[in-house]
Amino acid sequence: MSSEAVVRKSNVIQLQDESELREPLEVKGQTAGNAGKTSPVVVIYFWADWAEQCKQVESVIDDLAKKYTKTQFFKVEAENFEDISEAYEISAVPTVILAQKAKIVGRIDGANIAEIVKKVAEACAAANGIKSEPASAVEPAEFQQDLNTRLKGLIERAPVMVFIKGTAAQPRCGFSKKIVGMLNEQNIKYGYFDILTDEQVRQGLKEYSDWPTYPQLYISGELVGGVDIVAEMIESGDLIGMVPAEAVAK
Repeated sequence: MSSEAVVRKSNVIQLQDESELREPLEVKGQTAGNAGKTSPVVVIYFWADWAEQCKQVESVIDDLAKKYTKTQFFKVEAENFEDISEAYEISAVPTVILAQKAKIVGRIDGANIAEIVKKVAEACAAANGIKSEPASAVEPAEFQQDLNTRLKGLIERAPVMVFIKGTAAQPRCGFSKKIVGMLNEQNIKYGYFDILTDEQVRQGLKEYSDWPTYPQLYISGELVGGVDIVAEMIESGDLIGMVPAEAVAK
């Protein structure tokens, strides 16, 4: 069998042309052959090669496609298909859309693996002849991740790391905007993570750090605190003394 034939028979499609996605989502007229049939759900995964979280989600999509072989899974590079991304209101990647005809029946923003597995199972199990299972049972063991190890890696990604809502350029809450402004005023170089893009990190970091709110500032892998503590430490001069020399702009 040629490699071309294998690609054509796969239920995972790396989108090359908009028409490939348009066809399975078209609302077809009812005929004697399709009367009473429910239109299949299509899974659309939006990604970008610069987004580290997409690697994890892509692996999950591939594994789900092996389980739900009668369901089509489309991989759409968001920045290369702006019209499709705009139509589905994609503002960040990874995002997984479950579509049926012209209707969105499910949406998962960020690398929320458990939710992706759950939503796909709910939408696609019946069409694949698979009995519906409790969410805890349908999540394969290989999808489980050592979250603490991942959180530790994120915290240590930069000497100064802040977990905020939004980005450093466009914070999405007043407290996040304030802490970014304070770090900039102190000429501190920092990395950041947008917790709105990943519910696992958002919830997991609260337990990991035993700190219930955001933003959270870390220096050299250690939690400093939130806005009020950072403001107090700046006023006392203690904060700049904690920052490694390489993280202070000259």
